[in-house]
Amino acid sequence: MKLLRLPLLMLLTSVLGLAGCSMHQPTALYQLDSGDPGQPKNTGLAVVLGPVAIADYLQRETLLQRQPDGSLTASPDGRWAGSLSSDIDQLLLRQLSWKLDSQRVVMAPAVANFTPDVQVVLSITRLDSGAQQPAILDAQWRLLDRKGQVRDSRLVHLQENHNGTSASQVKAQGILLQRLADQVSAAVKPIAWQPVEEPKKPPVAKAKEPEKPKMPIASPIRTDLEVFRF
Repeated sequence: MKLLRLPLLMLLTSVLGLAGCSMHQPTALYQLDSGDPGQPKNTGLAVVLGPVAIADYLQRETLLQRQPDGSLTASPDGRWAGSLSSDIDQLLLRQLSWKLDSQRVVMAPAVANFTPDVQVVLSITRLDSGAQQPAILDAQWRLLDRKGQVRDSRLVHLQENHNGTSASQVKAQGILLQRLADQVSAAVKPIAWQPVEEPKKPPVAKAKEPEKPKMPIASPIRTDLEVFRF
């Protein structure tokens, strides 16, 4: 009887050991793929990127998975390595600097003495994917000139396929942001070099000079008196 209990005890210990190992498997951490942007060589245009607004559901460490019915669930085997919002900011910053070949692309808020040629205001309302769903990016950007006037605005919907793994999904999302940077940089260039029209000032009405009082015209006085000489 004791001989039967020993193999059973060993089997139970092995099962518990395997269960413990599976429970302590490290969670994979992911960052967005920023591609291979080059280093800008010129001073270039002065551009302020931001504010960049991110949808509330993206402001978490959990790697979300879009389901076929449209719902979102937390990924069981991965999460973001830090702040997704910061990753998006840095990816777009590096991509715009490279594509515009400018060292003067900064995140908002800029320092007080920095006057941008263009400011990029961006709102990202969707950035997600799923094992059976493509990566999708929905965003809107606006371009402001030196006077703070809106010169261009566009709604963006981009889609990228992947092979279903978490790693390929994250890579696809990074590619979507790179494509977004392509669109923005292409729109920034013509606006940045356009001269800013000064608002026309209304003509200033000249003040009327006060009228001078008219002097009465002297008229000869006639008299009927006779002059007698002695």
